[in-house]
Amino acid sequence: MINLNDIKVKFEDDGFLALKGIDIQVEEGEFFTLLGPSGCGKTTTLRCLTGFIIPTSGTVSVNNNDITNMPIEKRNIGMVFQNYALFPSMSVFENIAFGLRVKKVAKDEIIKRVEDIAQKVELGSEQMDRKISQLSGGQQQRVAIARALVNSPPIICLDEPLSNLDAKLRVQLRNELKDLQRRFGITTIYVTHDQEEALTLSDRIAVFNKGQIEQIGKPDEIYNKSATEFVCNFIGDINKVDADFLARANIKSDKSCYIRLERLYVNDAAPHHVSAGEATVVASEYYGLYIKYTLDAQGTVLKVIEKNSGVPLYKMGEKVTVSFNPESILQY
Repeated sequence: MINLNDIKVKFEDDGFLALKGIDIQVEEGEFFTLLGPSGCGKTTTLRCLTGFIIPTSGTVSVNNNDITNMPIEKRNIGMVFQNYALFPSMSVFENIAFGLRVKKVAKDEIIKRVEDIAQKVELGSEQMDRKISQLSGGQQQRVAIARALVNSPPIICLDEPLSNLDAKLRVQLRNELKDLQRRFGITTIYVTHDQEEALTLSDRIAVFNKGQIEQIGKPDEIYNKSATEFVCNFIGDINKVDADFLARANIKSDKSCYIRLERLYVNDAAPHHVSAGEATVVASEYYGLYIKYTLDAQGTVLKVIEKNSGVPLYKMGEKVTVSFNPESILQY
């Protein structure tokens, strides 16, 4: 449905090459996330799709129609900005209806469509006359999404819409956002720097780094089969293991090697595991669902996670054994 072909963006003021040849294909109804650290090019890519930036070279097409140079207002792409970009002097109803009024939709039709979309995003009638300043962060986000959806766009783009919210509300609205996307079946392009957000929301993820895409794949592919050393380090917490550690498990490698925290086993050697010998518990972090331990494995610092059984499993200074499945080692 959406095709970004060899998109390059070079800023004229300083000659900075922000995008170095981006190729992305997004299917209809897909939740596709652009993930990466600040300044990596993900928002610039989104702005090329929405029309706020015209690429230096390359093409943007939707349903095989070239929209590279099409004006923003003619693209029919919904947009939710990081700060929501709502009009503070307008009521909730007026904010949602704004795009319809610009298009000169009939008044009765505006009322019907605004009420319908407000109900779908769980904004009650008692909130329609309120000013934006009277709403919570979560309610403001729903208004921004309703405003983007009221024109029935085939595509909606969201640029870090949860980053200004507290942690608990962020998780709640993340779930609601995914549920909304499923119910509407709308093609969604989502920008975030939050790895957990990307993994839980997305059908597929494009991982950006310095204006390039390092990997595109499903969440489990990105996490379990990281294509590059950058992706491996950026997605989730991970241990870098040295040659001495691997040698104790009779593994030889001249590459950079990594292993995920949950793929290390403490005092639990299964038949297909290899032993990496003894380690000492040097620190612990309590997260509720699990406990993260830091181990000194004869000079190699390792982090492991253990399911929370109600009491701490290991004490500081305690000696433990470490094992793992050799297939869990990621090499680059």
